[in-house]
Amino acid sequence: MIDISQLLIDKKYICTEAQIQELKKLLSSYPNNSPSLEQMWQMMDDVWDALGCDNKNLNWEKISAFYNHPVWILNGLFIEQHDLSMQHRQSISNWINLNSEQIKYVVDYGGGMGTLAKLIAESNPSLSIDIYEPYPSQVAIKSLTSYSNIQFVDKLKNFQYDCLISTDVLEHVADPLGIFAQMISSVKLGRSLIIANCFAPVIKCHLPSTFHLRYTFKIFAKLMGLKLIGACQETHATVYLKEKEKSLNWRLIRQVETLSKSIYPILKSLHEGYRGLKKLAT
Repeated sequence: MIDISQLLIDKKYICTEAQIQELKKLLSSYPNNSPSLEQMWQMMDDVWDALGCDNKNLNWEKISAFYNHPVWILNGLFIEQHDLSMQHRQSISNWINLNSEQIKYVVDYGGGMGTLAKLIAESNPSLSIDIYEPYPSQVAIKSLTSYSNIQFVDKLKNFQYDCLISTDVLEHVADPLGIFAQMISSVKLGRSLIIANCFAPVIKCHLPSTFHLRYTFKIFAKLMGLKLIGACQETHATVYLKEKEKSLNWRLIRQVETLSKSIYPILKSLHEGYRGLKKLAT
């Protein structure tokens, strides 16, 4: 159940009255304020449509309004009571615990309401944790005031972090490879990135122009100087090591990107056919 009272601090809501009313309106269709994951996605799609957003003809003014809508506050509250979402975040926190000798400074890229950052901070009070959000909501800022080792930042410096985490960010942006390169630049040589992507049409704000990366993302990671370490257990995230400090060959990267986009329909069709064959065999 989503409990709006979580937004109370010292008996005062940390968001505006208009936001509270919008949250109540969004939840009014769900008994006990308990939407399923699929219903949460549908709720976000409804807001996307109401604001006139289009994931093929991008209007960034409308898309910015979408990402500033109270539905994202609701999404943050949903995550904190959704078992699978919390399991994924706890597993990432556990990975950092296991590698804490090498990790002192972490950034959660696009960390939203700070759910993952709080888990990491509670397990590792000595770590410094940045949340990269150029325009963090006041709700997120106020909800993290009791965590002295967490701060929001709006810029990344080169070679700053021991570990960068990005969970379900790159499918939302127009140039995922450009953003990915910025992420890599912020990490120290020999240190780690934990990247979870969802290049699939599960929700309308996932941009179709990124879906080809479902099959080729690891190729680009290698082109950008990363070594694949493996899966972060019990998550859909992958761990990479920044193995090389290299000047990126953007001409080659963009050529491979064009090829990736062109073969995506073929790979998608083959993948769907393979899944169909597996179903027949079970």
